Amino acid sequence: MFNKIPARALSDTVAQQLLKQIDKGAFPRGGKLPTEAVLAQQFGVSRTVIREAISRLKNEGVVEPRQGSGVFIAAHGAVRPLRIDYAEAVEPGSVVQILALRRAIEAEVASEAAMRRSDADMMAIDSALAKIDQAVAEGEEGVAEDVAFHRAIAAATGNPYFLKTLTFLNQYLEAGTFVTRRNEALREDFSRQVREEHAAIAAAIRAGDPMAARNAARTHMYNAARRLAEAGIC
Repeated sequence: MFNKIPARALSDTVAQQLLKQIDKGAFPRGGKLPTEAVLAQQFGVSRTVIREAISRLKNEGVVEPRQGSGVFIAAHGAVRPLRIDYAEAVEPGSVVQILALRRAIEAEVASEAAMRRSDADMMAIDSALAKIDQAVAEGEEGVAEDVAFHRAIAAATGNPYFLKTLTFLNQYLEAGTFVTRRNEALREDFSRQVREEHAAIAAAIRAGDPMAARNAARTHMYNAARRLAEAGIC
């Protein structure tokens, strides 16, 4: 029923495979999961990994451990959180797909920020932009600083759901941003383009021009994908 995975695999991989089987109806609502020992054997991992995977599904409301009886599938479907496989997120093809997701979200975020930002928000955006420059000047790739810049823009919208969405995506944005920034750092012209694109987004927000901010953010995401393609990474 399950694919064998290496013992070092993250419990998230086990949780995702279990979730797929539950969605396929392999385990009926209200039904009982196999024991930890059985699952550990089927997956080819330790019982600790199985225990952690089940704990994740419990926290998401998918399963219900019952003292002395085992683990049961929740009788009623729970609201499922969005999942993205981190291992897949760093694959070249997935990086491009994540960039497309970022383009859709961050174009609107930039537009909203241009309409709603305060002076304090603008200072935070400018500070985040300066920290990217500082990181690059010190020979670093500026991954965390890049993510922080986009989060500062999201915070400037005043919409907590934009920020919550980017907070969730942060770990995957870092995976994708690491690939793109490492690629961009290899070429001086790429690095210059990224700096100019970031500056254009900040300038449009500062000017209170939502259309220009949206276009600048969208252009930045399109160009990031183009730079990856030019470098032969995807």
